[in-house]
Amino acid sequence: MKKITKSEKETMELACNYAKKLKGGEIIGLIGDLGAGKTVFAKGLARGLGAKNVINSPTFVLMKIHSVRHKNIKRFIHIDAYRIKSAEDITAIGAGEYFNRPDTVTVIEWADKIKKILPITSIKVKIEYKTKNQRLIKFTKNL
Repeated sequence: MKKITKSEKETMELACNYAKKLKGGEIIGLIGDLGAGKTVFAKGLARGLGAKNVINSPTFVLMKIHSVRHKNIKRFIHIDAYRIKSAEDITAIGAGEYFNRPDTVTVIEWADKIKKILPITSIKVKIEYKTKNQRLIKFTKNL
């Protein structure tokens, strides 16, 4: 599936609506250049799942765990792999414990940096910068 958004608001709404289709256990890998909109997309996912707190990129702490108000999903795990040296850095902080849990959705910014440790069932969301406000967002299975 491909979608073009023309503003941050549209990107957030797209992610919010996408989140409403999630069942739990999904791992969503966000890929795109710096400033493409990965964090905006993550915020929209969290909003769609009913996150209780403000979502910011966990660039310096690598992973944040958020509670959500959803029928089946209880946690939203937000990982930012931008600053890591190797995929094992993500394993070392315990992120793998949340992968594929039926009560959890995991979103990973810069997922291409750690694809070797991600399950084959991970969903890839590539966000391409087209113009100042326009983004092409592609959803595919498998990183």
